[in-house]
Amino acid sequence: MSWIKEGELNFLERIAANILKAGPMPKHVAFIMDGNRRFARKKNVDRQEGHMQGFNKLAETLRWCKHLDIQEVTVYAFSIENFKRTKDEVDGLMELARQKFLRLLDEMDNLKKHEVCVRVLGDLNMLPLDLQQLIAKAVVSTKHHNKCFLNVCFAYTSRYEITNAVREMAWGVEKGLIKPSDVSELLLSECLYSYNSPNPDLLIRTSGEVRLSDFLLWQTSHSCIVFQSVLWPEYTFWNLCEAIIQYQLNHKSIQKARDLYQEQQSLQQLEADRACVAEQHQGNGKPADSKRRQEALEQYSACREERVHDFLQALKHKRDLFFSDLSSQAVST
Repeated sequence: MSWIKEGELNFLERIAANILKAGPMPKHVAFIMDGNRRFARKKNVDRQEGHMQGFNKLAETLRWCKHLDIQEVTVYAFSIENFKRTKDEVDGLMELARQKFLRLLDEMDNLKKHEVCVRVLGDLNMLPLDLQQLIAKAVVSTKHHNKCFLNVCFAYTSRYEITNAVREMAWGVEKGLIKPSDVSELLLSECLYSYNSPNPDLLIRTSGEVRLSDFLLWQTSHSCIVFQSVLWPEYTFWNLCEAIIQYQLNHKSIQKARDLYQEQQSLQQLEADRACVAEQHQGNGKPADSKRRQEALEQYSACREERVHDFLQALKHKRDLFFSDLSSQAVST
């Protein structure tokens, strides 16, 4: 099945969509697409067929999101923990991924038509080289599209992502791009795989499990989280509507928590900058008056922001180069 499923909503779905869109709508929705294997057992088919039906449901869900003006979707496609499954199942999932990314490359005109940008978040080095190359080619080929965004978390866990972000900051310090005092929660957020995306407004997990399974732990600290009992291949438009209603009912409290967190982050950064300025002037004495103290603080903050900006640009270049090199290998083979 195609990644982008064409087709309009039916009459009742259009009515429901218009009603929902009158309220606050999530712009970024994340899915833990759980229940493929249980669906296979329920239907007495093999696991691979369950995973195939799960992908088909993703294509259908992306169509619903498009009609609901949900601009960004992030899905948990393959956890690092999934490598612990049987070799046959892991090999089957890798082969399914090969088929689907080949199909995606064949559909490039359709992706361009809808301006869909595909990103893959995770450690691609854990995957077979040919799959890495296919994924990189898909990412590079769609990176300039900017209307819809699909983030596929593959060979991913959140703790691994956070650990990698810490390594990236350590690399920046080692290269002299940033100082240890520049490290902060805000900078760590910018070093995550998801640095291009706003945090999800809504996280949905299917199959009745009520845990996050190491998915977007950092990014969903102020998101609406909805657990639904339906198995992923059986997910419906109405299940999605139910989750969006939960988001709308909790929107004010979520937004208040986000605003408060941003204020706290700004205050923490200001206090950190003041502490650094005070430390710099310990040996020479502090500035004589409040005006000079303020000037010193503003100068330090401007220098820090420039350092951080240059570091993030260098980090982006390093990541872009990784994908472009892999993509060019795919072209040449």
